[in-house]
Amino acid sequence: MELDVQRAKELIEQKLAEEEEKHFKEDGVQEPLAVERMSTPELEEEKHHGPRNRGLEAVKGQERVRKSSVDLRREIIDEGPVEPETFLRAAVQGKMPIIEKFLADGGSPDTCDECIIPQFHRTALHRASLEGHTDILQKLLDSGATVDFSDRLDCTAVHWACRGGHLDAVKLLQDRGADLNLKDKLLSTPLHVATRTGHLDIVEHLIHCGVDINSPDREGDTALHDATRLSRYKIIKMLILHGADMMAKNQAGKTPTELVQQWQVDTRQALETKEQPQGQTEVPA
Repeated sequence: MELDVQRAKELIEQKLAEEEEKHFKEDGVQEPLAVERMSTPELEEEKHHGPRNRGLEAVKGQERVRKSSVDLRREIIDEGPVEPETFLRAAVQGKMPIIEKFLADGGSPDTCDECIIPQFHRTALHRASLEGHTDILQKLLDSGATVDFSDRLDCTAVHWACRGGHLDAVKLLQDRGADLNLKDKLLSTPLHVATRTGHLDIVEHLIHCGVDINSPDREGDTALHDATRLSRYKIIKMLILHGADMMAKNQAGKTPTELVQQWQVDTRQALETKEQPQGQTEVPA
C-alpha cells in the first residue's frame, strides 16, 4: 500500500512538471465560467468535469433582464423605488447606487428571486460574491444580510465566491462569520468547489483556515478525489502536503491513489489506440 502511494506521488510530480511546461508554451486566457444560472444538473457537471468554458457574459445576459427605457431612466435620474429584480441585477453589475437606494428605501438585503422565473432563491449576496464585488458585499452585510443564506442548491455566498475565484470575497465573508464547512445539495464544501473550479489560492486559504480537508461529498469523494479526477495537479500536491488522505475510499470503493494509477492505464490505452493503423480494430478473442 505504501509503495502504491509513493508511486502515485511520483506520477503526480511528473504530471505537475508536464503541466507547468505546457503552461510556458501556451498563450491565451481561459474563458471565464458560465455559472450564473446553475441548477442541480450543472452542479453535477461541475463536479465530474470541472467548470464549463463558455463566456460568462453570454450566460449573465440571460440573468440580466434587458433594460427597458424606464429602467434606464430610473438609474440615471433616480426616479421611484428600485424593484427587487433591478436590485439583484445591480449586485451582478456592481452598481452600488442602486443597491444603496434599495436598502435606504427599506428593502431587505436578503431579497431573493422568489418572484422571478426560474427561481434560484439567490440573494444579492450570492450574486455579488460570484462577481467579487467586495464593496457591495460589505454594504449588504452592514445592512444585515444573512451571511450563510442558502440558495436552491444549498450554496452559500462562500460557495459562490469560491466558484468565481474571488479570494478577497471569501476572506470578507469569513470575517463576517461565514461557515467555511457548510455543504451544498451534493454535500460539497467550499473546498470541493474551489478544487473543481481550479482556484489554487482559495484552496490554500481554506486549508490554512482549518477546514475539513477529508470531508466527503454525497458520492464519498473528498477534495483529493475531485482534484485527481479533474487532473488539478497543483491542487493535488497542495492537498497531499497538508495531509489529505490518499487512501480514503469513496462510495465506489476508489481511493485517490487508485485514480492516479488509472491515469497510467488511460494514457497507455490512448497511445495504443493512436498507434493502431487506421481502420484496424481489435477482434475480440
